Amino acid sequence: MPAPRQRARRGGPDRIGRPDPGHRRPRRPPSPNHSGIHVLRSASVIEAVVRSADVGADALVLDLGAGPGTLTAPLARTGGRVVAIERDPAFVRRLRRRFAADDNVRVVEGDLRVVPFPRRPFQVVASIPFSLSTLLLSRLLDPVETPLHAADLVVEWGFARRVSAPRPRHPRVAWWGARFDIRIARRVPADAFVPAPSVDAAHLVIRRRPGMASPRAQRVLRRLLLAGYRDPHQRLRGLLTMVVPRTRVRTVTSAAGLTPSTPAGTLTVADWALLAELLAISSISLPVVFG
Repeated sequence: MPAPRQRARRGGPDRIGRPDPGHRRPRRPPSPNHSGIHVLRSASVIEAVVRSADVGADALVLDLGAGPGTLTAPLARTGGRVVAIERDPAFVRRLRRRFAADDNVRVVEGDLRVVPFPRRPFQVVASIPFSLSTLLLSRLLDPVETPLHAADLVVEWGFARRVSAPRPRHPRVAWWGARFDIRIARRVPADAFVPAPSVDAAHLVIRRRPGMASPRAQRVLRRLLLAGYRDPHQRLRGLLTMVVPRTRVRTVTSAAGLTPSTPAGTLTVADWALLAELLAISSISLPVVFG
């Protein structure tokens, strides 16, 4: 597996799109880093991420790729139950020594690509490997009944911009963004890591959207997204008749602040979410076509 959390592959763009040229800043070339490990060390960034997560005393929180425990330690002080997942044996030994006396910290040696996630509600607070960004968000956000309810992640800057875009280019990212509010809290400079990667990072905040937890609303959403992204020029008057009678299209679009002539390609993730919520209360029975 590539490097764990708190690690950034140098120049490691995710699979969603090309690297954002705006996320690089002129600087002296970083020293060679053959391990590919970049540890988040900025005390102010760590404090801001943990404060944003607002971990409760009874919360279950995952630190994905815990490294030496720079996020694990402040998370442990919140009183929540912390699961620190790390693949590197040296870091695992270090974590187990460091948190041996902390009853609320469990260290798990595992590969982030395949390690099982909890079935009960949990949140994630982690600085994840840049090269695993898409894979990890897919594991967390793809499932209809994902137990994830919140995440505060440190990710590559260009990746953060793509997944938080109001009109994503990829339907999978729209699926994530319509069910979860995804936003950039702050830019994290490369010198917040040791050693510094060649790109900046971002603190990405993910919160579940109210009203999008029901399987019915999500089933409607998936149907709309697949059709809308297949033909972005299609007007809502045609798209919505998959779900409601044509006579109700104007009522639904008006309630969503849209019009029947609105092209699907102009909708934001918030628009898709609201349409799915409104259509989910329809009396029309929807076939389960997406699993």
